[in-house]
Amino acid sequence: MRFDKTEFAAAYGTSKQLPPSKEAEIVFSGRSNVGKSSLINKLFNRKNLARVSSVPGKTITVNFFKGDGVYFVDLPGYGYAKREQAEKKRWAELMEGYFQSGRNIALVIQLIDMRHAPSADDMIMLNFLKETGIPFAIALTKCDKLNKTETEKRREALKTELADYSDIKQIEFSAIKGTGVEEMKAAIEAAL
Repeated sequence: MRFDKTEFAAAYGTSKQLPPSKEAEIVFSGRSNVGKSSLINKLFNRKNLARVSSVPGKTITVNFFKGDGVYFVDLPGYGYAKREQAEKKRWAELMEGYFQSGRNIALVIQLIDMRHAPSADDMIMLNFLKETGIPFAIALTKCDKLNKTETEKRREALKTELADYSDIKQIEFSAIKGTGVEEMKAAIEAAL
């Protein structure tokens, strides 16, 4: 698959706007500020395919990128506390609408910041994916921000924190160093 041929296709702010799902979809999900845009840009070897922001909660639409016979879908981040109640409600409706509209989801890449224990929202998302039977993998982002000792401590802690998901592929990822890029591409190609 030619990952470098991926282009932005469209963005949708409500579930009613979502197009029918015709081709397989690879979905990127995670809390605000977990590094979704950076991961997408690194994966597709592009600087600005997905907009990177220093402000958490910037992605408020479902963004579709057209790939080689597949769509890559960037979901808005969750768990950003400063959002208005109406905005949180719109986000919940959008996510529910996306996942319940009979989409052809080949794989969800669930991003979790490796430096910290998964948040309550992360666990809700992991449980949802497991209960619904949607295939998923876990990207442990920002692994480059840990030194060797911290990395080992977090690996040990994750064995307990993600014990219910020990059978799920977990990929340590760094958008800076490129760690995990090839492993993630292989997981995506295997899902297709």
